[in-house]
Amino acid sequence: MNIFYNLIKYFLFLTYWLLIANISFRVLMKRRNIPASMSWLLTIYIIPFIGISIWFFFGELYLGKRQKKIANRIWSISNTCLNELKSYKHIFQTHNSEVANSLFQLCKHRQGISGIKSNQIKLLSNTKDIMQMLIRDIYLARKNIEMVFYIWKPGGIADDVALALIDSAQRGIHCRLMLDSIGSIEFFQSPWLDIMKQSGIQVVEALQFNLSRIFLRRIDVRQHRKIVLIDNYIVYSGSMNLVDPDLFKKSSGLGRWIDLMTRIEGPIAAAIGIIYSCDWEIETGLKILPQLPDKKISKNKFNINSSVQVIASGPGFPKNMIHQALLIAIYSAKTELIMTTPYLVPSEDLLQAICTAAQRGVNVSIIIPLCHDSILVKWASRVFFTELLEAGVKIYQFKKGLLHSKSILVDQQLSLIGTVNLDMRSLWLNFEITLVIDDSDFGYNLLTIQNEYISDSQLLDKKIWSMRSYWTRILEKIFYFLSPLL
Repeated sequence: MNIFYNLIKYFLFLTYWLLIANISFRVLMKRRNIPASMSWLLTIYIIPFIGISIWFFFGELYLGKRQKKIANRIWSISNTCLNELKSYKHIFQTHNSEVANSLFQLCKHRQGISGIKSNQIKLLSNTKDIMQMLIRDIYLARKNIEMVFYIWKPGGIADDVALALIDSAQRGIHCRLMLDSIGSIEFFQSPWLDIMKQSGIQVVEALQFNLSRIFLRRIDVRQHRKIVLIDNYIVYSGSMNLVDPDLFKKSSGLGRWIDLMTRIEGPIAAAIGIIYSCDWEIETGLKILPQLPDKKISKNKFNINSSVQVIASGPGFPKNMIHQALLIAIYSAKTELIMTTPYLVPSEDLLQAICTAAQRGVNVSIIIPLCHDSILVKWASRVFFTELLEAGVKIYQFKKGLLHSKSILVDQQLSLIGTVNLDMRSLWLNFEITLVIDDSDFGYNLLTIQNEYISDSQLLDKKIWSMRSYWTRILEKIFYFLSPLL
């Protein structure tokens, strides 16, 4: 019996060290940034059993085997569509403003197309009004409706959107709906799933959560995009989930979630349609052909002073593209840089870019929520405050609800609006989308909204911040240590 127990003991001991050695080798062989690599190694060696478990859940397996195979080749396939899109030369902008030029050049060389002219672009900040406008556009649809959201929570005005979508499907409009499995869990447990399918809507549960496959892929890779495409011409995108703002997380006591969305009419819909078709194929294995712009559209209908690019991230899309775009936008700032984000856990490169902007005389403001829905991220973000404040960055804490808007405005000319938070998960993991808009009128509208945020915020005082307790600083450092894993 003792021999048996000794064999079991030696087997477990050998298995343990083989796991430690294997994970250590994989951490070292994959070129992560040094803080992330050190965090993984220290976690594995200091709290080994917990560290090993965390690695298997969140380490490096991004997608399931079939999805990964499709994702590895998806962008080259979509380039066929991009090449066809490039033949529509009249839809592309030939020049950009000085502050936007470098970023649009990056997009052109890495994604294959220049900035696209828009017919009409609106910045929307009232969630109720956005939902009403969306419902109207759905009822007016004539060909097709494609939607993807991280969260669809039934109830209130979200049900009105569902009814409009069902009505459109029943009158012959081709409707596709893709929702994240975890973010929209309440939807998938509701009667709306069967009702929509029975009406003819194609509903896909993106990145489906399955306990039996928990070790085969990362469970925290999420479909975080928010997109609506109508008739291959109208586009909605931004930070808003499909929820009733009066009902969503009401019990949390945080107040309303504050969001931004853009509504664009024009050929940018074709570029976003290519991204949607890639996402659809990754999830279903089925190809859908994105609709290209109508060549009959008159050149006179385009806004010659506006240029729009779309950047997508996630497995299968150009690597680090959004991170590069953020860095270029920040370094392009000459006079003013305003950023809004609910989650502030920047990479070291982004942190230095923001601090450097302030130190070279740019008026830099960051607006974040005062109250937060994530305790982990709230504490992890605090460790960056001292360095930002010392560099001269103004940090505003929004008091009237949970500020969920993700926006960057550079010199009142270049705007970035989308789903990307300033944290590791958005920058390098999730399926995200950002609209890059070179338009002074749009920039003015964004500035107006950001100034409203600032008026409803409190400015973080550098002296008061420096007087926080010793134990608070220790807690911040602990969460900072974990920030590369968040």
